[in-house]
Order: sequence, then structure tokens, then C-alpha cells
Amino acid sequence: MKLRNLHRWDVTAQEAVVIQRDFASQVSFESAVSEPVRYVAGIDLSPPDDAGKVKGAVVVRSYPELEVEEVRVAEGIPGFPYIPGLLSFRESPVLMSALEKLELTPDILLVDGHGLAHPRRFGIACHIGLLADTPTIGCAKSILRGRHGPLGREVGSQAELVDRGEVVGIALRTRVDVTPIYVTVGHKVDLPSAVHWALACCKGLRLPEPTRLAHQAAAGRLPEGRAVSKEPVPVEQSSLL
Repeated sequence: MKLRNLHRWDVTAQEAVVIQRDFASQVSFESAVSEPVRYVAGIDLSPPDDAGKVKGAVVVRSYPELEVEEVRVAEGIPGFPYIPGLLSFRESPVLMSALEKLELTPDILLVDGHGLAHPRRFGIACHIGLLADTPTIGCAKSILRGRHGPLGREVGSQAELVDRGEVVGIALRTRVDVTPIYVTVGHKVDLPSAVHWALACCKGLRLPEPTRLAHQAAAGRLPEGRAVSKEPVPVEQSSLL
């Protein structure tokens, strides 16, 4: 998969903030998802090991079957410190390396992180979306910015995530009586479409299947390559919570 080279990565925190503010205006909130969708990919990054090394993984799944079609992993030591609000500068280079190894081209990218629901409206899902020039959706497990009202117990219940008077995402119930996920626009997708595709990829679990397996791949629990398996992938207990 070919990615765009938008800016330098050896930047200071102050320079990173300027980049976020500059590129936030380039994020598209109009859906460019071309149907029929054939491939949906999930992206995730592992925590650093004792040596500071992380692994970034991308898992491509067919749609609507959600069978694993390709798994790619890259590793490295982040060159940017851990600074809240600037995580994409720490995580994106390794994730980009994994994406560049893909032979298949995803129609949609699901990122374990936020997009618009960010202090400068440019979270990692926006960053990755612009780099890949692909419809991208942020699917986060916790809130970074904003508040929302109550949700119903049933699957599909949702509430607007509002920050400073602006709707920046949706709190989405993907499993009965289980904590919602937080869906945000990354790039080239509108919010209703983002919610639709996130829910369509959950298949009864809390997390979308592509990002769930990307988490496993980043942890070294899924072999790298094409057409890994056509058998159902075991669900870890932690994925249900």
C-alpha cells in the first residue's frame, strides 16, 4: 500500500502541534467509501517492550465475511516521546511501515484511537487517514475529548459525543450492557457512515473485528502473511469486555 509523505517526523512537540493544526483543515468529512466494500483493515500498536520496541500491525479482512486475508507487522523504537494529544507522532511511523507492506488495498481503515475527538481535531485516525488517503474511522475504547448522555442497553444505541459545543463523535453500544466504544471521523467518511461500518464489523463483540485482530497481531499472536486462515479466530475473554 502506497502512503503519502506529508511532513517530517523528526519534530519537536511544538512543531507537532503546528502540523496538527495545519493538517486538520485537510480532513474530509464526506464519505468516499466505494461500494461494494471488499476489504476492511484494522490497525493497532503494541505497548513497548523492555527495550522500548513496539510492534505495529494491520489486519485486512474480507467484507462481509470478515475472513482474514492479510496480516502485516512492523516494529521499531518510537522516536517521539509519550505526550498526550500527540500520540500519532509516536505511533504513526511504525504503523505506516506495516501499512506499506500490504499487498491488498483496504477500502476502509479502522484505527484503535480517535480522529476528530481530539483537542486540535486531528487524532491518529485523521493522521493515518490523510497519510493513506483512504476512508478512515477512529474506534476508541475510552474518551479523549467530550461528553455524552445516556445510552440504551441494546446493541446500536448511541449518543452524541460533544466537545465545546461541537459533535466530535458517537458513543456506540456494540454489545448489550457492555461499555460503549467511541466512533469518530478519521478521513473521507461522514459520522453516520463511520458508525455504520464500525457496528457492521463488530459481529456481536465490543470491538470491531479488524482492530481486535490487529491487537492480537501486534502482540505476536497472529502469523504474518496472506490468507492466514479461513477458520474462525478464537475470541479472547478480554475482547468481550
